[in-house]
Amino acid sequence: MQREPPPFVAPYAPPDEAFAAAFLAGRPDPDARADIDAKARALIRGMRAQHSALGGVEDFLHEFSLSSREGLAVMALAESLLRVPDDATADQLIVDKLTAGDFSHHEAASDTLLVQACAYALGLSARLVGQGEPRGLVADLARRLGLPTLRVAARQAMRLMGAHFVFGETIGDALARANGASERFSFDMLGEGARSAADAARYFNAYANAIGAIGEQASDRPPPDRPGISVKLSALHPRYEAISRERVLKELPPRVLELARLAKDRDLVFTIDAEEADRLELSLDVIARVVADPSLAGWDGFGLAVQAYQKRASAVIDYAAALADAHDRRFMLRLVKGAYWDSEIKRAQERGLADYPVFTRKAMTDLNYDACAATLLAQPRIYPQFATHNARSVAEILMRAGADQDFEFQRLHGMGEALYAALAETSDAPVRVYAPVGPHRDLLAYLVRRLIENGANSSFVARAADPQTPEDLLVADPHEALRDGARHSRLAKPSQIYAPLRANSQGVEFGDRRALAALLEEMDAAREPSEAEPSAATKSAPRDAASPIDGARVGRVIEADADNVRTMMAAASAAFPRWNATPVATRAQIVESAAGLLEARRGAFIPLLQSEGGKTLDDALAELREAADMCRYYAGQARAICCEHRLPGPTGEDNRLRYDGRGVFVCISPWNFPLAIFLGQVAAALVAGNAVVAKPAEQTPLIAAKAVALLHEAGVPRDVLQFAPGAGDVGAALVADSRVAGVVFTGSAEVAQKINRSLAAREGAIAPLIAETGGINAMIVDSTALIEQVVDDVLASAFRSAGQRCSALRLLCLQEDIAAGAIETLIGATKELRIGDPRELGVHVGPVIDDEAKQRLDAYIAEQKSLGRVIYEGEAPTSGTYVAPHIIRLGRVSDLRQEVFGPALHVTSWRAEEFDALLREVEASGFGLTFGLQTRIEERIRFVAARGPAGNVYVNRNMIGAVVGSQPFGGFGLSGTGPKAGGPDYLRRFVRETTVTINVASFGGDAALLSLGE
Repeated sequence: MQREPPPFVAPYAPPDEAFAAAFLAGRPDPDARADIDAKARALIRGMRAQHSALGGVEDFLHEFSLSSREGLAVMALAESLLRVPDDATADQLIVDKLTAGDFSHHEAASDTLLVQACAYALGLSARLVGQGEPRGLVADLARRLGLPTLRVAARQAMRLMGAHFVFGETIGDALARANGASERFSFDMLGEGARSAADAARYFNAYANAIGAIGEQASDRPPPDRPGISVKLSALHPRYEAISRERVLKELPPRVLELARLAKDRDLVFTIDAEEADRLELSLDVIARVVADPSLAGWDGFGLAVQAYQKRASAVIDYAAALADAHDRRFMLRLVKGAYWDSEIKRAQERGLADYPVFTRKAMTDLNYDACAATLLAQPRIYPQFATHNARSVAEILMRAGADQDFEFQRLHGMGEALYAALAETSDAPVRVYAPVGPHRDLLAYLVRRLIENGANSSFVARAADPQTPEDLLVADPHEALRDGARHSRLAKPSQIYAPLRANSQGVEFGDRRALAALLEEMDAAREPSEAEPSAATKSAPRDAASPIDGARVGRVIEADADNVRTMMAAASAAFPRWNATPVATRAQIVESAAGLLEARRGAFIPLLQSEGGKTLDDALAELREAADMCRYYAGQARAICCEHRLPGPTGEDNRLRYDGRGVFVCISPWNFPLAIFLGQVAAALVAGNAVVAKPAEQTPLIAAKAVALLHEAGVPRDVLQFAPGAGDVGAALVADSRVAGVVFTGSAEVAQKINRSLAAREGAIAPLIAETGGINAMIVDSTALIEQVVDDVLASAFRSAGQRCSALRLLCLQEDIAAGAIETLIGATKELRIGDPRELGVHVGPVIDDEAKQRLDAYIAEQKSLGRVIYEGEAPTSGTYVAPHIIRLGRVSDLRQEVFGPALHVTSWRAEEFDALLREVEASGFGLTFGLQTRIEERIRFVAARGPAGNVYVNRNMIGAVVGSQPFGGFGLSGTGPKAGGPDYLRRFVRETTVTINVASFGGDAALLSLGE
């Protein structure tokens, strides 16, 4: 036996252009291309000759095109209707979707049972809806006695869809359906990934029971002609993520090995399904550990899936072949095009990666599929399994394989029947059906996703569904598409998505082993002692800055006093005219340079954000990126705003509007975002032409001091930017100074009110206050929402950063029909969060900021315990300032009377008919910072958006992590004054306007007018 290969490492997102060159170099010769073309055309003609409709998904997509409103409505209903337990919400959902299009012309549109039943049911429903106004109230429909019929028809249509795309609701049903079929089968106990230990155990048992049942009915034929099962690793572990790698590799391989042994004992095919790109390396680590176990020796039924839309697909095949060789085994490898392409694109953009891990053009994916297929066919240790619904891909594989090659094709149940029926006329290549098993209500959300992917306008399945689509288009050689470029023309690289205004900040994908290692090395090399002291001399004695993690010393701080506050204000006031006269282009360039320096020095900032701010690595990196984004965004905004604008007027008159700095701004920032908010405030004030005296939070002056030094290095004069570390008395002294031209503040509503009163009471010009505070941020969830998505979003919103974000979720309002199950899932998922030292990679929740915050939270939680409201209490380390996540059950919204700034989530429930009243209760809190809504009812989304219950409304996503320039952040009422930070109006609050009007005719006449001519 050969030595175990090293861990899988490959470039996460290599450039598309290199692949394109390789694809062109490996293009089949003209004779081979002619052979592929002929085979593909024969398959397409065979598909179309079988009957007038293609059947299955092709026929469905032809009738309900996903580019139509009706098609989208059907998909939306299929995704959510069957999981809605109450009739009232189901009725609202049905009316919402069916008023979006005209279904009447679909009725009995074809001979295919699926389309006919859906068209009839939906057409009937649409006519019932049409008895009233286009968006008539559900109550109006109920009075007409049409609604119950509508509901029954729509639900029956969705069940029929489920029956078509789900092979069986139980493994017994699926095996009975497969009995006697000529095709091979791979059964998939589909569902969402595990969120809790209970989920993981349930999925494990489902897999184990299925293996047992399949084994009992399996024939005596040897692999690969045996049935199989597909296993999703994320279903077997509740924290299947790169940052939890150590835990995953300890807990997951034994579970997978146990299932693999069960499959080996029954000589079944056992396939590990593919996961997202950021999980690829972790998946291969798990697989390597499982296949190395001696108990699997001699078994050729183990397999894995590889996604050809990922750029690392070929490297995965090579790694799998090396593993097989090392263990003297033959593996089965299922080659697919890939799933969740749009999610991969979005994640790469959000993460600020250098490039995408997937191809952005379908032609590139098709070509990579062909290249990977050729690699598989050349590997003696791999049994190739080609999963495709594309006639040209099938023809390409047939050409490359020849007559004697050992391989199989695969298709998803409910798709590709016509294609493979046509293939069977000319080829005896075996075909395996990938058969989903499980309750329709659980699987339809997943299967709708598959349907949308296969039904996209560019896919073969969607185009084949249209009999008007010419053969030439369906068999087109993807090599020809490369003449238009390897990249999609409308998809910029992640770094360029905000161009031309600014560059996207640089991020790190933690699932990329090499990128993560490079970041950690930078951090280790850049750790250094930190100090903070005011810009002017002070008599204050130095003090130690302690870490909330363990109380250890992290640096030294000298705080400002009353005397040097006055000195700094005087210096800034004197420097203001010179800085304001500096061209805006120069100021913007300096601030942009600061962003570049910040990214270059990330290794120094991130450890300090962790040790002084108590942040996890993910939170620290995200904050550094937000700070860089703030600098670049405000620089771009300043170039557009802080210049002279010509205004219209009568002839002979010249009107100009100019924006200048106001004077000296006092910037008071919080400890929860000691870099991003601090730097964002200061950069905005500076680039607008103001001088600044910056006072950071008392708890985090070291981070702020490093940011000030960076701005000075970038080119901000030292007298223009003054630094005043200290407690609340320093901030009060600054605000009270008559020379202050404006104050920008982020913190508690109580302190904001004090600042407001102080500014109003002092002598001098009226100074603006730009304030942002926290609030009782709520999320409302109705019964159409997907619980797994809700739980993911709630965990991030309530417990990330230990709940210490002004945008954090404080109050979760669940519709009572789903509340019990949602709370059970939420508690199970919360149990899986790791609480501890945030400098450790696998930690999700770090400490709260200091002892005072901990004591305040502990006292509040103790009070809630005494009232019997605490339904979940986590465990936290005994040293440091840790507070574990808690879930508190309330009877009504009004029971929560204050913002609880920490990892304490409050949950209440509401009845379906109470939505409007619930929204009014939430609004009555007086806070208006963030609000979340989880629903599939678009009319409800429109209603809430128009109502604007908060400064930021987030729908079907988490409520934190606002993006500069895309999701400007700020509230109203008790939550702030506006304008929104990171938004297009923010800089305008930092400037004063001057209009200059000149009567140009006074110089002897209007020469421009007189020169107009005829």
